[in-house]
Amino acid sequence: MSPRNPGSNLGARLVEKGLITKEALAKAQKASKRGTPLQKTLVEQGSITEEKLIDFMAKELNIPCVKMSDYVIDPKIVKIVPEKLARHYTVIPLFKVLDTLTIAMADPSNFYAIEDIKIKTKCELNKVLASEKDINKAIDKYYAAGVEIMEEAIKDLKEISLEQEAKEEASPSQLQHDAEDAPIVKLVNSFIAQAINRRASDIHLEPYEKDLRIRYRIDGVLYEVASPPKNLQGALVSRLKILSQLDIAERRLPQDGRFRMRIKDKSIDLRLSTLPTIFGEKVVMRILDKGSLALDMKDLGMEENMLAGFEKAIASPYGMVVVTGPTGSGKTTTLYSALNKVNSVGKNIITVEDPVEYRIHGINQVQVQPKIGLTFAAGLRSILRQDPDIVMVGEVRDLETAEIAIRAALTGHLVFTTLHTNDAVGTLARLVDMGIEPFLVASSVVVVMAQRLVRRICPDCKKEYTPPQEMQKIIKEKFPDKDIKFYKGVGCKNCNNTGYRGRVGVHEVLSITDEIKEMIINRKTPDEIEKAARKQGFISLSECGLLKVANGITSLEEVHSSFFEV
Repeated sequence: MSPRNPGSNLGARLVEKGLITKEALAKAQKASKRGTPLQKTLVEQGSITEEKLIDFMAKELNIPCVKMSDYVIDPKIVKIVPEKLARHYTVIPLFKVLDTLTIAMADPSNFYAIEDIKIKTKCELNKVLASEKDINKAIDKYYAAGVEIMEEAIKDLKEISLEQEAKEEASPSQLQHDAEDAPIVKLVNSFIAQAINRRASDIHLEPYEKDLRIRYRIDGVLYEVASPPKNLQGALVSRLKILSQLDIAERRLPQDGRFRMRIKDKSIDLRLSTLPTIFGEKVVMRILDKGSLALDMKDLGMEENMLAGFEKAIASPYGMVVVTGPTGSGKTTTLYSALNKVNSVGKNIITVEDPVEYRIHGINQVQVQPKIGLTFAAGLRSILRQDPDIVMVGEVRDLETAEIAIRAALTGHLVFTTLHTNDAVGTLARLVDMGIEPFLVASSVVVVMAQRLVRRICPDCKKEYTPPQEMQKIIKEKFPDKDIKFYKGVGCKNCNNTGYRGRVGVHEVLSITDEIKEMIINRKTPDEIEKAARKQGFISLSECGLLKVANGITSLEEVHSSFFEV
């Protein structure tokens, strides 16, 4: 049997069916000479969508097309095909009946893949077609680094009654005993270590009626990983509560705690939050790795003119610096970077935060505790009696806190704070809507910065490609004179096959000049203020995002999904 070359027939048939042009085929064939499969190159270059290609291939090869989300794969079946082989050929086993193994493939016409897998598994193969992206997700999920440890821990564990778990009637002493059992300790350590190794920022432990799900947030996106059985739910949650010094008997109310682990000679703080749901307690852990915290302003990803304007503002002797954006947009990192920039022996810096995420030497940090009356407003009042030079208020949530912060800014203090608004210009209107007089806003605020985070293209699998014309049009309208090359990550082991590795900030910086101050006092609309700011060099979040595309830092798809209607 001679090896089949899927490229030649496939390309000709795609042209024949009118799904791609001859020019697109020629371009893809040229690129594919470097070893990339033709169909993958066609998708990367935007000549055809993956959905259309899969539908075409299923009909051409006369094999079924499946969705990976429809399958829960037995870990024993996964082990039949080694991970190295699965990743190399983008395949994953689904199930086995007698000597026939059913495998999902991104390219079922790949003769070499089929022969290699047959030899390795000693099975007859039944091939089905699935998208490359879905297979890679499944590989990441089922070949996760901690699966073997998890299986070993589950095997050694004493069974917990399913009926008892469902009713949540286990006694606190029984829960503590289960939670301190060696296999459970090993299991918890394994999925935390795995999350840290994969650069996750959060771990989600989510209970459902019949199963328990673990997900990691990596570069802002949640990914599901291999999860333990439902009957371990009580012991796992109890173990995490014990680590965080929480009440394991209290399962009806939310609780918050934190603990520290040492992994590979690195100290990692984890902030834990529990939430009672109808099927048990959901647990979310925020991973706080101080070693990965970018405290250099240059590492925030700001454009040079924006960074210059922001650094000038934080060097002011007094006034208010406001950073705005949704939860998870990097506001805390920006504020800590700003504090680190101005931190010196000659400055008394005090913060009031909820929660204190990172501890910084030389800065006095106060944790908000509303239960005992230590709110942002109460903490800020006390701080002002501590002879501060610089104050950071974690968030302005109400009129009282806003009034005290503005008063502090007007009486010789430099105040850093955050506010939840969509953009920089809208922040000014938000303060006025809260009840602050426009002249006070104009007199106190020195700069407003809005920000978001977008994923960086993985440098190890970054390739040039051609996006669809309608998406190209968006950026070419903004930069008509610039010859732009478009890039995307095709996926590799270093980025968990996502094409992205790490995130970068997208910003807009509004400096409060004399002209802007006058417009605030005269209650001009946000649109009028933005128009005036543009004359001074202001660019919006979406424009900054497109600038990062033009500079090859992120992909057009990433910015398009974040800032434009799809």
